[in-house]
Amino acid sequence: MQKINRNVVLALLLVTSLAFLLFQVCYYKFYVSQKNGAAFSKVRGSLSGQDSTRWHVVRKFLGLISSHNIPVYLIDPLILELVDKDIEQIRSSPDGPSSECKYFCVPRDFTTFALLDKTWKHEVGLFRTAEKMGFQWLKIINKDPRLDGMDDLSGMEIPLHYIFKLASHAIHLVVFYERNGNYLWHGPLRLKQHMDRKFVPFRKLHFGRYPGAYEKMELLHVSIDDLKVQIPKNPSSFLEEISHSRFLECRYREARAFFQLYPDDASLDAVEFRKKAKSLLHLAALTLNNLGVKFWLSSGTCLGWYRQCNVIPHSKDVDLGIFIRDYTAEIIPAFQKAGLPLKHKFGKVEDSLELSFQGDSDVKLDIFFFYEEDDHIWNGGTQAKSGKKFKYLFPKFTLCWTEFVELKVHVPCETLQYVEANYGPGWKVPVKAWDWKSSPYNVQTNGVWPVDEWDNVIQIY
Repeated sequence: MQKINRNVVLALLLVTSLAFLLFQVCYYKFYVSQKNGAAFSKVRGSLSGQDSTRWHVVRKFLGLISSHNIPVYLIDPLILELVDKDIEQIRSSPDGPSSECKYFCVPRDFTTFALLDKTWKHEVGLFRTAEKMGFQWLKIINKDPRLDGMDDLSGMEIPLHYIFKLASHAIHLVVFYERNGNYLWHGPLRLKQHMDRKFVPFRKLHFGRYPGAYEKMELLHVSIDDLKVQIPKNPSSFLEEISHSRFLECRYREARAFFQLYPDDASLDAVEFRKKAKSLLHLAALTLNNLGVKFWLSSGTCLGWYRQCNVIPHSKDVDLGIFIRDYTAEIIPAFQKAGLPLKHKFGKVEDSLELSFQGDSDVKLDIFFFYEEDDHIWNGGTQAKSGKKFKYLFPKFTLCWTEFVELKVHVPCETLQYVEANYGPGWKVPVKAWDWKSSPYNVQTNGVWPVDEWDNVIQIY
C-alpha cells in the first residue's frame, strides 16, 4: 500500500512540475518577451515577426492613451499616403478595407500621432501606466514662443514631443498648440545634453526637424487594420501642408535690442497707422487666401517683421509679394469687392506687373509680382511720369510661415538674404527718407516703356 502511495505521489509531483514549467514558458512568451522586445504573435492571421510588432505596438499605444482619455490622431505621412489612396473605401467600410495588415505593418521605425495641448491635462499617471505596459518614454520640452514677447514669461517651458518605445518600434507623439492667428503650431525636437541620442533615429522624425504651422483640421474616425483611429478628414490636403509647413518665429530678442537703440514711436499717429495696417493686412490675406493665391510679406512690411516684430509706422503702406505664376485676373475684382479700390496698375503680366489698392484713409496696399530667372528673382517698378522701368533683384528664396500681427502669413525662409538684398548691410538702421527709385540696394534701371504701350502699362485711378 505504501509503495503504491509513493508512486502516486511521484507521479503527482512530476505532473505538477511539468504544469509549472509550461506556465513559465507561456508567461515568458506572452508577457516577458513582449516587454523586452521579442516578436509578437500574428496580426489577424496575416503577418508575423517584425511586421506584426509594429501593429501590436500601435495597438498597445492606442489602448494606453484611450485608458487616459487622450484624443490623438494619426499624422504619419507614410501611412496617410497609403490611406489616401483607399480613402473612399475606408470611409465606407466601418471595419476597414481589408483583412490584411496593410497600413500599420509597413516597414518603418516609428508611427506618428498628434494631440492638441488643450485637450489633455499632463498627468503623471500616463507614464506610470506606459511603464507597466513595457513602454520606455521620452519627453521633450522647450520654451513657449507664444510668451517670448513678454519678458517676465519668456522662460516658461512646454512639452513639444513625446516618444514611447516598445520592442523595436516607437510612437512619436507631436503636441500641437493653437496660436493667435487661428492656426496650429508644433515646435522643433531639440534634445538636451543629458538625453539619449540613440533612443530612436531622431533625424528620421518628420515633425522634429523644424517648427511647423498648419490650418485647423476636421478629423475623421475610421478603422484601419482593425484599429480605431482618427485621421485628418482630407489626408491629401494635410500631406500637402507637411511639405510647406516650416515656421519661423519672430526675433523678439533682436526686436527688444532694436528698440533700446531706436525707441518705438508711440505717438497717436503711429498707433493709428499700425491699427489700420493690421486691419488692411488681415483683409488682404483673407481675399488672397479665398482665391488660393500664395503671397508673402515683402519690402518694408517684411523688414518690419524681421527687424522689430511690428509694422514700421513711417512706412505708410503694406507690401506683399506674389510669384507671377500665381497671378489670376480675379485679384483686382476680388479686392474691389472687399472694399479696396484699385489705385494704380503698372506693367503687364509678362513684365513688371505691380498693383496698388487704396485702404482706409491714406494707407495703401502694394502688391509686387516676382519673376524667376535662372539664378535670381526680381520684381519691377514703373515711374508714371516718364515711363522709366526699374528692376529689383533678389537671390532665390523659398517660403516659410510666421505669425505677424496675429496672422499666419508667409515670409521668405532666407529672410536675412532677402532683406539685405533690398536694404543693404545697413538694414538695421531706420531710414525715413526713402526713394523707391534710388534708395533700394538692389535697384537697377530697366529701360523705358514704349509710348504706344503707356495706356496699357501705366494706369492710375
